Amino acid sequence: MPEPAAPKPAADAAPARWVIDSVRDSDHTVGSVVPACFESYARVFHPAARGAHHRPEKVRWSEVAEAYDRVMHPAVEWGSLTGSWIEKYQEPHPVWSEPPSIGELDATVAASLADVLAAHATTPQRCWFAVWEGYGIAMQIPDAARFELPDRPMLLLQGPVEAAASALDPPWNRSANLWWPDDQTWCVGSEIDLMTTYVGGTAACIEAILARDDLEALPVSVDQSVTWEADEINPLPGAPGSGSV
Repeated sequence: MPEPAAPKPAADAAPARWVIDSVRDSDHTVGSVVPACFESYARVFHPAARGAHHRPEKVRWSEVAEAYDRVMHPAVEWGSLTGSWIEKYQEPHPVWSEPPSIGELDATVAASLADVLAAHATTPQRCWFAVWEGYGIAMQIPDAARFELPDRPMLLLQGPVEAAASALDPPWNRSANLWWPDDQTWCVGSEIDLMTTYVGGTAACIEAILARDDLEALPVSVDQSVTWEADEINPLPGAPGSGSV
């Protein structure tokens, strides 16, 4: 199967205007990650990994929750599941050895999500992909239009929905932080500091995501907190970077 084409720089940021107008201003809810204007929302969990680095096995958060005797639920946080914010164990762990990716989707997860979302847009071949400028990527795509979200200067690209599974060309290898179809029927957000991705769309769209066996996803509300302390069921660790658990 050929690799999906990478998105190309967009000449005009006008297609992002509705996102700018609909995303909340840094209130740390789902509606600050993706536009707060959809019927339903889902949280897609970035998988952890274990095993050889060149051929890692994906690990679901629910598997980690079971191993640590924690509860898997829509507001669960990785630190609350594992008891700390240690990013990597020095020795192999029986459940996981690599934590979930932060701020980007694994290419296989993105491909599965794109496959679902293509059926819930009238314009799957015309989609928009926004990448945070802070990755230092502006020199790589100098012709891309620029727009501003709260604390997040973004660069805009265009391509078919399948391009969501394509990392930008080396050396950056980043996935899009936001992507949506031209008809604005859904929007996917992978905030740069988070280990999960949020999707807003129609009820049917979100139900299709939740039903997909190769995606680990749970329904959330637009008002759910996305901070590390959002988990009110499992015990909280110390704040990330505090050195405590």
